[in-house]
Amino acid sequence: MVIYSHSKVSCYEICPYQYKLKYIDKIEVDIPTTIEAFMGDAVHQTLEEMYKNWKFKKRVSKPILLKFFKDLWEKEYSNDILIVKKDLTAENYKKMGLQFISDYYDRYKNDDMTILGLETQDKMTLPDGNQWHVRIDKLGCDNKGNYYVCDYKTNSRMKDQEEADTDRQLALYSIWVKDKFSDCKKVILKWHMLAFDKDVISERNEIQLKKLQESVTNLIKEIEKATVEDNFPRKVSTLCEYCLYRSECPSFKHQEEIHEKPKKQFKEDEGVKLVDEFSDIKKKLDELKEMQEDLRLNLIEFAKQKGVDVVYGSNQKASVKEFDKILMPEGEDKDKFIQLMKDKGLYEECSMICYPRLNSKVLKGEVEDEIKKKVKIEKDWRITLSKRKDVEEE
Repeated sequence: MVIYSHSKVSCYEICPYQYKLKYIDKIEVDIPTTIEAFMGDAVHQTLEEMYKNWKFKKRVSKPILLKFFKDLWEKEYSNDILIVKKDLTAENYKKMGLQFISDYYDRYKNDDMTILGLETQDKMTLPDGNQWHVRIDKLGCDNKGNYYVCDYKTNSRMKDQEEADTDRQLALYSIWVKDKFSDCKKVILKWHMLAFDKDVISERNEIQLKKLQESVTNLIKEIEKATVEDNFPRKVSTLCEYCLYRSECPSFKHQEEIHEKPKKQFKEDEGVKLVDEFSDIKKKLDELKEMQEDLRLNLIEFAKQKGVDVVYGSNQKASVKEFDKILMPEGEDKDKFIQLMKDKGLYEECSMICYPRLNSKVLKGEVEDEIKKKVKIEKDWRITLSKRKDVEEE
């Protein structure tokens, strides 16, 4: 069976194509990591160092701990680490990390929790037989049978209670804790939100844990189906800015290529020229359509004022004919009207198939095979234009 983890299935949820590149194709990237991930990892290692010493009753002072973080940063930082926010520097993130550690140390320096594990490396078996990687930042307990599954969070957004109560990662770990420790009476899930010097706490009951395992196994089935069918669509979102696989992704590969070119060569890129020309022509066509509609309305008004139904030009003439058209009822009246047409035997003759809706249902597998076999699926192309968000950076 395959070993899954929270980070692995989360990658699939964020973008199936990134999952394919990372876990199936195992593409090596030029960018080692993002600055957020680098800072977070350095903070994790520093707090792990603190508790390693505390397990042996060796209380490390805050200055020594901060020095550990600084030394680690100097040793492992490299200039190819991705910094998305251009108004921030690596030094800003370094200072943030130091602040996180300082605040955490002050709040927990007298903590009497018994530490059972740091950055645990274990596995648990899911109901479908697959393995789940158990990596807990800090696992501890007290003398009352309470076990604590703790996670350090360095992100800049505060986790609210609803998020904590529906979080998958720590909740799954609580199942492992209950199986591993027979004296466990309660598992408390705790997120240390380091950027805010606050904690968020949650618990799960057995019914919630059972539902959670079902949802995870269903997600794994989806991943396994996608793997068999080699169907990993791209899911473009704001998170793409932090993706290390942009140079391999069809949605951003060309952008990464032109970013590497000198400014003078940028405009000479064939793709840039094609998009610019396509955009110019589309803009002109849109303007012509607006002009055409204005002229149509002016012709109608001219014909009404003159009392004519044909207006003559130099080489062509325009017939301007008034006609009647019906307006369909709306809302509840529309449903009643459709039912009336069905009752009178008119609906089949006057209705039309909604092609976009049918197309979507067939491609998503939401119709029976008998219907799907009657249609032919072929490849087509669609081009849409949108504003580049990175234009100002060039």
